[in-house]
Amino acid sequence: MSLLGAGFALYVRSRALPATVAAVLGTAAAAAWSASWLQSQSAFDHTARVPVVVLGPLLAASAIGTSLYTASDELDRTAPRPWPLRRAAHVLALTALAVALLALSVPGHPEEFGGPAIVRNTLGAVGVTAAAAALIGARPSWLPMTVYVGSVYVAAPSAPGGGAALWAWAMQPGPQAGAWAVALGAFAGGTALYAFRGARPVRT
Repeated sequence: MSLLGAGFALYVRSRALPATVAAVLGTAAAAAWSASWLQSQSAFDHTARVPVVVLGPLLAASAIGTSLYTASDELDRTAPRPWPLRRAAHVLALTALAVALLALSVPGHPEEFGGPAIVRNTLGAVGVTAAAAALIGARPSWLPMTVYVGSVYVAAPSAPGGGAALWAWAMQPGPQAGAWAVALGAFAGGTALYAFRGARPVRT
């Protein structure tokens, strides 16, 4: 095995990437089954997929956030190659996988709670989680997004749009421009913050 290949294999193992990919795959499979089951109930329609559109991205982002942990941050900082590009590639690759799989889990009805909404929520959730990893550490990085989702799930108004498109973006249907702006801003900002700072070391 070449030195480059050995380094990549070490990186994959140190970030538990196989387990992360498996968690994202499992989340997408559970989301697809749940969305299909909810929509098949006689009392519901495609709007019943709101829990899937909200919770699927949360679980995928939590798995991605956990993979941002490193037990050797001091060693990473001494590496001859710059880490920001590696960190950005790490987040972008896992996000692309999660977005592609989750988008397939809720087909149809893009104007409501279908593919566009779950893609938007995945981007926003990963951004918040990546920022949390840089600020409070990778292991608890799932917590801020979980608190946010729990709060807006209860407090968001039933009618979409208005100010809620900004503060309750995760609960909005697909085409809400304000919700997309917030989610994309969170993804870009969170990814950049993690790329340049890395995960905050958690001392034990």
